Amino acid sequence: MSMYNGFSTVNNSKKFRLSDFDLAKQDLINHLHIRKGEKLMNPNFGTIIWGMLFEQMTPDVKQAITDDLQKIVSYDPRLIIDTVNIVEYEHGIQVSLDLTFSPTNQSDQMLINFERKSQ
Repeated sequence: MSMYNGFSTVNNSKKFRLSDFDLAKQDLINHLHIRKGEKLMNPNFGTIIWGMLFEQMTPDVKQAITDDLQKIVSYDPRLIIDTVNIVEYEHGIQVSLDLTFSPTNQSDQMLINFERKSQ
């Protein structure tokens, strides 16, 4: 029996229900899709990554993104961040997160792409 239940309509599957680790990962993805300052009544919610897409990938920028990701993951008591790897690629920034789902000690790696949009 799962501890956490929810749903997602993001994927084109017929099954909308999510539970436990899958739900926690989807919640994290949802958080990362919001630019810091974009959420009404909560300007501290979201991530700074969207504002860093056109910055030169210096050690300071990588550290700022890493700190931001660790802060975001720490909001969710279900998740523990093990490692963060940030890579700049042609169309944006790719973040690799090694996460542990604390209730079951299950681990997984997430690759999340933040792509520059042409204007």
